[in-house]
Amino acid sequence: MRALWTMTWTEAKLFMREPAAVFFTLAFPLLLLLVFGMIFGNAPLGDSAFGSVDRSVPGYIAIMIGALSLIGVPITLATYREKGVLRRFRVTPMPTGLVLAAHGLVALVMVLIGTGLVVGTGVVLFDLRLPASPVGVLAATVLGCVSFLAVGFLLGGTLPTARTAQAVGMALFFPMLFLSGAALPRLLFPDLLRQISLFFPLTHVVTLIQNVWMGTGWNMVALGVLAALLLTSATGAIALFRWT
Repeated sequence: MRALWTMTWTEAKLFMREPAAVFFTLAFPLLLLLVFGMIFGNAPLGDSAFGSVDRSVPGYIAIMIGALSLIGVPITLATYREKGVLRRFRVTPMPTGLVLAAHGLVALVMVLIGTGLVVGTGVVLFDLRLPASPVGVLAATVLGCVSFLAVGFLLGGTLPTARTAQAVGMALFFPMLFLSGAALPRLLFPDLLRQISLFFPLTHVVTLIQNVWMGTGWNMVALGVLAALLLTSATGAIALFRWT
């Protein structure tokens, strides 16, 4: 346990020294909240008690999850492999899984910190309606984060260089950023685009968190998609992860 804590604390300090990672995790979702909150406000939409900001915050949480898992983690792991760090870890008595566990914990904590910043700002500035089930939203966030981290470990464990990891991660993340309902609510999409968005895993993170937030319960389709993503990606990462 002490080794895990030491590794996690070290990785957290290294994370905070990466401006791009800090921006996409902590600043970018907050910036979106401020911009769209000032444009659209948070007045209730139609017969619903929820406004634009209420519906958008789950998407901002999904942005943090996607950015860390698809860009941050793969680039870091690929860099470690290139520099021989992973190889050195493997020849030590420390369990190799400890390295991945530390990265996962740092990512999860950063998502939770970013979520706290977004929610706090939303409450103060836009009268954000808090979730019907905070524990449920926390559980949905953790599930979404763990599922996408499995993808991040798969990418980071198989892609040969940090440049490749960056290119692949961005190619996966940015289409999902704009087409999953994370940056813009899917309610604004035309029907065809809304159907296409269902093929993006990040859409189901947004849906899962949003439904629990708004008190409509767990979306079983989204839950199944994320569970399948976790299972397949974790299996692939275990089978294909390269330490050298």
